[in-house]
Amino acid sequence: MTEAVHSIAIQLEPESNERLANLSGQFDEHLRQLERRLGVEINNRGSNFEVIGSARATQATVEVLRSLYALTAEETLVPAKVHLYLQESGIEALLGETDAEPAAIATRRGKIRARGATQSRYMQDMQRLDLTFGIGPAGTGKTYLAVATAVAALESDRVRRVILVRPAVEAGERLGFLPGDLAQKIDPYLRPMYDALYEMLGFERVEKLIERGVIEIAPLAYMRGRTLNEAFIILDEAQNTSVEQMKMLLTRIGYGSQAVVTGDVTQTDLPRGSESGLRHVIKVLKEVEGVAFNFFSARDVVRHPLVRRIVQAYERQGAGD
Repeated sequence: MTEAVHSIAIQLEPESNERLANLSGQFDEHLRQLERRLGVEINNRGSNFEVIGSARATQATVEVLRSLYALTAEETLVPAKVHLYLQESGIEALLGETDAEPAAIATRRGKIRARGATQSRYMQDMQRLDLTFGIGPAGTGKTYLAVATAVAALESDRVRRVILVRPAVEAGERLGFLPGDLAQKIDPYLRPMYDALYEMLGFERVEKLIERGVIEIAPLAYMRGRTLNEAFIILDEAQNTSVEQMKMLLTRIGYGSQAVVTGDVTQTDLPRGSESGLRHVIKVLKEVEGVAFNFFSARDVVRHPLVRRIVQAYERQGAGD
């Protein structure tokens, strides 16, 4: 059974712009660090904060915010101090304790099993709901498990096609300098989804399914004006969608279809000042029935053990993962 999404609103007092800036860090880097580490969404306007996530994670984050705000009265916070506070408090270890049952997805290449409670809830949600969100840092299995669920749905005839979508925005890249049309320009950025498909279905079968249109891999811009029936839709790197693009994609969901949206709200590559469609949709749909949000954190990283240590090292230095 999925863990419900909770929202807690608090006001930090006494209100002080200087202390609030100290708490948030440059470009909100401390808040983004807490989001990655605790698996929550943090929104604020002045001294008013809203934390969205699982019941335990939201309550823990509220306590962290209050404690860190108290520290701002006496010292200047930096990412390393925030990291050290989380380590010494033991909050992450506490949040990692769970009784959630493991989940598995059956494909022709064998069963893919959940690694950890968050993955297990995520897989269960994707198997039973029409719209599921997987939000968190790289290496947590969000995209891989979404592709696995799509493949299982296709092989069991629950859907007739699989549509994999990504926005044409990438970190530090200018697509205009790459050769080819838009589809060819964005193709290299879709490689993680190709790789997952090849692993589960085999290269030749994937290529045949793409030729027949059973599997479609496309830029987000190509979805406008379409109605996608009997399809499994995956929107990857959703933090790079605008509010309008996110609404456009979600309203494409047609009869017999389901969608999975993945992304990391702390790693947007949109122009400064532009609101991420992923961050916005969490606020808009958090109480809508039939929609599930799964918040991954650094403790859910399932790649090589070194990757988690690398992620945490960058967090201590205040850089992105």
